[in-house]
Amino acid sequence: MSVNNSTTKWVRLGDYIKRSMANNNNLKYGDELIEGVNSKGEFCDTKAGLEGINLKPYKIVQNGDFVYNPSRLNIGSLAYRQNGMCIVSHLYVVFRLNDIGKKLIVPEFLYLFFNRDEFLRLITYLNFGSQRPEFNFYDMSEIQIPLPDIDVQQKLVDTYNGLKALAEQNEAIIKPLTEACQAYIVDCKKKYKIYELGDWIERRDERNLDNKLSNVKGLTVYKKFIDTKADMDGVPLKNYKIVYPNDIAYVSTTNRNGDRIACGFCLETCLVSTIYDVLKIDETKVLSKYIFMWFERSEMDRYARYNSWGSAREVFGYDDLCRMKIPLPPIEVQQAIVNLYNCAKEAKNLANDARAKMKTLCPALVQRAING
Repeated sequence: MSVNNSTTKWVRLGDYIKRSMANNNNLKYGDELIEGVNSKGEFCDTKAGLEGINLKPYKIVQNGDFVYNPSRLNIGSLAYRQNGMCIVSHLYVVFRLNDIGKKLIVPEFLYLFFNRDEFLRLITYLNFGSQRPEFNFYDMSEIQIPLPDIDVQQKLVDTYNGLKALAEQNEAIIKPLTEACQAYIVDCKKKYKIYELGDWIERRDERNLDNKLSNVKGLTVYKKFIDTKADMDGVPLKNYKIVYPNDIAYVSTTNRNGDRIACGFCLETCLVSTIYDVLKIDETKVLSKYIFMWFERSEMDRYARYNSWGSAREVFGYDDLCRMKIPLPPIEVQQAIVNLYNCAKEAKNLANDARAKMKTLCPALVQRAING
């Protein structure tokens, strides 16, 4: 069928791919090589029970193969193999480029075409069946794909792979950095005196009485300030609390926030609701960023929920917070821990940002190929 009137040639995918039916009939491969395909378009450990399973029908997947679940293709269950052979359920469809396809198509470019919401919508539209529609190899063969020059394909793939490498490089260092930071904290608990948090913090309850400030912020369970989502039209701001740089603000109610503390570290002077607690840190003894590092840890969320009180509204109050105990190493050690923690957090942020951009980059690159 005719799909597009652009200058880029559109072709029937089935003319460039072939199905692979090779299976594990001789039981050469064991269950340690079984993998599945998730909705993110990635290979993953199988979730199926393997006790007493017959491995003979399992299909063999080699580098360069595409694998998809015909019952879940519409939600993104299609992956491209690059990490060595594996075996997959006989229910999966396995295919690869044929000899003609190898000459005209960069396989990663084909994966970019598949890895788009537009492709998933197309599958949903074309799918048939009642309770469990399946998109078989014949259906896949009838898909029309753009076929730009192979050099153009490679340039687009290189762009995508550059962003992918950035994500993977940062993901690779998150775990060792996090583990090093945790080890540092455990060591501090053994080497340095433990104090109650109340020794270093005090409540700040300064109001915007002169009405000079209008920068109203909210807090999230992701431990950061955000622009308020409240309708501030006509709302008087005189009673709002002022938060200064290096202050910490938090919401004492815990049962309405997914068992997590909503808090933030202030970088610029702003206003917050009167229901928030604002903390001023005695920086002659402890770095405010060191304190906030403890707020950001998942252990803090668990501690706050366990120590919350109330019925319909459970609260981790200021007095409860003051009783929390943490070690007090020298300032230079505090800074070293904060630096290590921030490196891990920055790596995670960069990786997440790159992954998010990869998702939007796929359709952009394919559109670029279509437009020539």
